[in-house]
Amino acid sequence: MPLLYVTDLAYPARGRRYGDEDVFLTSRLREHFPLALCHPLDAQALMPAGFDAVVIRNSGPVLHYQQAYDSFRAAALAAGTPVYNPLTGRGDMAGKQYLLDLTASGHPVIPTVDDPADLALLPPAASYAVKPKQGADSIGLTFTPHPDCAPGEFLIQPRIDFAYEVSFYFVDDSFQYALYAPDPARRWELVPYEPTPADLAFARGFIDWNTLDHGIQRVDACRAPSGELLLVELEDLNPYLSLDLLPPPVRESFVTALVASLKSFVHG
Repeated sequence: MPLLYVTDLAYPARGRRYGDEDVFLTSRLREHFPLALCHPLDAQALMPAGFDAVVIRNSGPVLHYQQAYDSFRAAALAAGTPVYNPLTGRGDMAGKQYLLDLTASGHPVIPTVDDPADLALLPPAASYAVKPKQGADSIGLTFTPHPDCAPGEFLIQPRIDFAYEVSFYFVDDSFQYALYAPDPARRWELVPYEPTPADLAFARGFIDWNTLDHGIQRVDACRAPSGELLLVELEDLNPYLSLDLLPPPVRESFVTALVASLKSFVHG
């Protein structure tokens, strides 16, 4: 059951060590699978070379190589190549439209529109976050009291004075652990978080909505001034996992769950 593991070990992620995480994960996966690593720009050319599945991990925002990713995705779908996470994700994998859809359907997300003419649909705010619809990693994010951007090209959200951000990590539909950033200004200085039953119900609601049978997903949320959690992002393409911050038993439990998921994914 050979795997092609797609990663960019040299990607300079702010506050994260992509390479270290994937070196650790591949060292553990090699105990169970024959495995080869490749850069995302090489994935399409290499995937026909006898691999049972392609595993996409810490490969950076695809906007940096959008054309190559789109070509890889089309080729994988045409050939029926198993890709983990499956390419049917409805979250970040498919772009940011889901934030608009979830807002319109009344889900607990940061209210989002994509047209300044629709500002009245958002809660009143002194300032708004404006970011490219195809953005990632806060690239192009600005704050302004008067959004004036091209309709349909940017996301517009009220700037929320949240208490903290928290992330919930799942393998398939199984919750693994949660981490949070006590200081809102330091997004990647994370510590373990003990979720309440209500927190888990919130996060699981988005996992259920996404309908992925297999894969790693991260539900990012913020604690609003009212006390409720609001979705910030549903990362279902290549979520960074912050495995180095976990107690060893939790990290081992995650690896065990991932191995079981991959075996189930490939063997059906």
